[in-house]
Amino acid sequence: MKLASMKQGRDGRLVVVSDDLAWCADATHIAPTLQAALDNWGWAEGQLRLLATDVAHETVPLERFHEREAAAPLPRAYQWADGSAYVNHVALVRQARGAELPKSFWTDPLMYQGGSDEMLAPRDPIPLADEAWGCDLEGEIVVVTDDVPRGVDREAALGHVKLVGLVNDVSLRNLIPAELAKGFGFLQSKPASALSPVFVTPDALGEAWREGKLHGVLKVDLNGQPFGRADAGEDMTFDFATLVAHLAKTRKIGAGSIIGSGTVSNRDADGGPGRPVDRGGRGYSCLAEVRTVETILDGKPATPFLKAGDTVRIWMEDAHGHSIFGAIEQVVAAV
Repeated sequence: MKLASMKQGRDGRLVVVSDDLAWCADATHIAPTLQAALDNWGWAEGQLRLLATDVAHETVPLERFHEREAAAPLPRAYQWADGSAYVNHVALVRQARGAELPKSFWTDPLMYQGGSDEMLAPRDPIPLADEAWGCDLEGEIVVVTDDVPRGVDREAALGHVKLVGLVNDVSLRNLIPAELAKGFGFLQSKPASALSPVFVTPDALGEAWREGKLHGVLKVDLNGQPFGRADAGEDMTFDFATLVAHLAKTRKIGAGSIIGSGTVSNRDADGGPGRPVDRGGRGYSCLAEVRTVETILDGKPATPFLKAGDTVRIWMEDAHGHSIFGAIEQVVAAV
């Protein structure tokens, strides 16, 4: 089942989307918004699945689904917590600045609390007030939970994952060092992120969703050129069951919480840092990583951060080459 929110009011209008992303049906008679559905998921899921069947058989009124008209599935989320499940990415960044990677990073996930009062629509621009801030894209996988009890174990945690999607977790890299030096985490360096047009139930992903991971190539284009082709199911040190349980260790998790994987990152086939796509590699899901590899190999970065007018596209296809979640397509806009 695929769900989306069309632009209406602050929290969108819930629709069920056809598997091919071509059509949708209004679902507001079941729940006015996706958040309302998640608040009562035990009942709403069954009703939404019945509607999804009707959409597939074209037995209900349908409207064309245009990704450009979609809001973020959750325009305002109760929580946005982003992990760093691909330790390869963390290791490369620390290597570039000559910092040792603590052994605990391989056993205890990193996670920060992001701002969720504004989640950008998939076609919204990336607002940038100052290019000196070092604006970066970050292609990631996200999951959405129902209500999760405090202290849930890893085995039970996976059952609370109700939806899967994509995010462009925008970062202002040049603001990060000063913030982290305060010892209190990210704030100004983490502006609003953009979500994919559609979120999908895990069962609808088939074999691509297994062992708490989404397997498949996360495609990232920068200014119309292939930039990243990393497989989200590979080199993922911590699966989503582990990330959910980590977040719930000392607190309940409210329905509608979004939990991110962190930047998808693969090592090269020879075990070294990844290579660019145009050199036969899988590329990168963020600019910081390619700049890190350049620093390791050449002593300094050569790839610039985003500037006004740059375009970013993030999407994932199934085994038949069809888009699963729709695409995040954004232009960097000076504000």
